[in-house]
Amino acid sequence: MQRLQDRYWAGDRLGGPLRIERHYDGRSMRCFSERPATIPAMFATLLERLPDRPAIVEDRRLSYCELHELVESIAAGLARYGISAGDRVVLFLGNRWQFLATVLACTRIGAVAVPIGTRQRANELEFMINDCAAKIVIHEAELADEIPPAASIATVTHLFAIGGEAPGSQPFDALLVGPDTAPAAPPASEEDAAVILYTSGTTGRPKGAILTHLSIIHSSLTFARCHGLTEEDRCIVAVPLSHVTGLVGVSFATMIVGGCVVLMRQAYKTPDFLALAARERITYSILVPAIYTLCALYPDLDQHDLSQWRIGCFGGAPMPVPTIEMLARRLPHLLLLNAYGATETTSPTTCMPRGCWRENMDSVGQVVPCGEVVVRDETGKPVPPGTPGELWIAGPMVVPGYFNRPEANANEFVDGFWRSGDIGSVDAEGFVRIFDRRKDMINRGGYKVYSAEVENILTGLEGVQECAVIGIPDPVLGERVHVFVKPRDNALLTPDTVRSYCGERMADYKVPETVTFLSDPLPRNANGKIQKAVLRAMDRG
Repeated sequence: MQRLQDRYWAGDRLGGPLRIERHYDGRSMRCFSERPATIPAMFATLLERLPDRPAIVEDRRLSYCELHELVESIAAGLARYGISAGDRVVLFLGNRWQFLATVLACTRIGAVAVPIGTRQRANELEFMINDCAAKIVIHEAELADEIPPAASIATVTHLFAIGGEAPGSQPFDALLVGPDTAPAAPPASEEDAAVILYTSGTTGRPKGAILTHLSIIHSSLTFARCHGLTEEDRCIVAVPLSHVTGLVGVSFATMIVGGCVVLMRQAYKTPDFLALAARERITYSILVPAIYTLCALYPDLDQHDLSQWRIGCFGGAPMPVPTIEMLARRLPHLLLLNAYGATETTSPTTCMPRGCWRENMDSVGQVVPCGEVVVRDETGKPVPPGTPGELWIAGPMVVPGYFNRPEANANEFVDGFWRSGDIGSVDAEGFVRIFDRRKDMINRGGYKVYSAEVENILTGLEGVQECAVIGIPDPVLGERVHVFVKPRDNALLTPDTVRSYCGERMADYKVPETVTFLSDPLPRNANGKIQKAVLRAMDRG
């Protein structure tokens, strides 16, 4: 059967036809036949084609030519301070132009950028710096107190601060030594590491996923191809650049076609986001569903001219239907498209084909053109279409493994596939549905309850802003279903209201038996994921 994506994406020929190639010691995968081999090759093409087009907007505006000069200067500075091919450079920064310029500078000299989210604390930062054996740390001056003592990060030779002075750190401008002194580019392979991104650590110690030039280029082409991006597009980066979505799904996906990246440096606030989006004539975004909900609920939304905003991608879970309906009324030109991915897939595994979303609101789209998803049961055997199981993912966007984690690599990367740990299904037409993380599945007296399924239904209840379902221990059944609910302002909700709504829409064993209403938003980690471990601790406490 021809996949629907072939029909809806066939006109988007960015990347050229697909062909079978082998990478990473023999993994077979579908690759774009017309692609730049490396990130520097991608940037060189942009510089040749579109030197005067806007590249980045933040506290200054940079064309691709101006960005190139800064990248060359930073590359020269990094080399002067001892960085060469394969060395790791930690970026403990917010959404600044220096972030993207330094990532590009690292790839220019064969070094590896290691972004770390600014909400990480000193002990977490210490672990990641030592784990990747970083030689340089570039950090926000205001976060100097989180930088571990020199004795505890022995591989680090230099610290650089941005945004003010910091004890023990040189100013970032010390790296700007002049573009003409940049060293010659080293020999490069598209299988070389370009970026190491640490997983969020919700299941234990963070692991550094190795993003290669191959994976970043394919993911960038995938997003640009699936969403029809061109040099006229202007994206807004309101999620951290230290997250795979901000860096690859938004920034590199926009830059690979010569578009403009608009960075939102400050912490998210709806009025600031809308003002920036209107002022910069934003066309493209990838955001968590909660941000779209906040925009839909904002009373002064209509005062902002957002007529250019045409693609609103969101990740992971389906968008609550009330949010979709409200945004459709208030922003009728905005096309909402779901996607699904992970750090280990360099962002995309699925995208919703344009023209299919209304009939598939409960889906995260179809497998991207260069990807492959197989659903397997607990024994590793493939299951029939529509049957839940663990998603095994393959393709050039999948990372080759984790940095210095041989045991995890052996367990999670099997026969050319990455075992996602996510429970989902793929139907006969290729639409993927996500039910739960394997560890979040609730076993109630032998019945499997997927918390995401209950959450997705409950978000349709008027008055529910967000919710999270967990299993709580039970001496008889093993676990019972419990839900945390953050109501919308002035919403009149009761436990009976919640249970009644769910009881009309799902099997009785899935209905939450207990309900906790929260006055504050659900706890989330630095990447925006709900921290169910915190909720479990709240329940126990």
